[in-house]
Amino acid sequence: MARILIVDDDAELVTLLGEFLEGEGFAVVSAADGERGARAALDERPDLVVLDVMLPALSGFEALRRIRERSAVPVVMLSARGEEVDRVVGLELGADDYLPKPFSPRELAARIRAVLRRGRAAAAGEAPLAAGDVELDPAARRVRRGGEELELTGTEFSLLERLLRDAGAVVRREELYRDVLGRRAGGFDRSLDVHVSALRRKLGPAPAGGERIKTVRGVGYQYLRGEG
Repeated sequence: MARILIVDDDAELVTLLGEFLEGEGFAVVSAADGERGARAALDERPDLVVLDVMLPALSGFEALRRIRERSAVPVVMLSARGEEVDRVVGLELGADDYLPKPFSPRELAARIRAVLRRGRAAAAGEAPLAAGDVELDPAARRVRRGGEELELTGTEFSLLERLLRDAGAVVRREELYRDVLGRRAGGFDRSLDVHVSALRRKLGPAPAGGERIKTVRGVGYQYLRGEG
């Protein structure tokens, strides 16, 4: 049974979501502010965190920043305003997905399952993948670059794993949205691009100084085997 931590100061919403998610087979705990939420995410080791942006004591963004300093636990952020800037900032800080308020509990449950499913699929005992100086071990959920271990979020890990499986080939955006984010791409949805940008930053340049992940405009992304 997956354990979900909900960090939100709306007691009525937390109760509603808790009852629904428990009915869907999840175990649910909660925290009412960002300070306690960040601490619970690190100390209680939930399988996934649902984190609101607007929180007392510590904002959702700052709570996420603290969590990411020590943990790669999957995080789905909730944005009351649903503004693109909130979504982009959350993704850049390491959130795995976002959901604008208002939303249905059923949609949140679907997002949670998609994020957890990606993590389980990557750890299904498959053989390690490698391209150049980058090695990815799906079973251990570890990524090394030149022997140095990298700290990736669950979504960044799944994105790199998907690109490495077809290293040298172009992977279409629609496939990445489906296989990595678990949904169809929206017309103004930039979440994939933000995750790719974060992954590029963590991987750094290729040993020869070139790029590792090439943008094929209007099509998708390509992990450059020769450059990696």
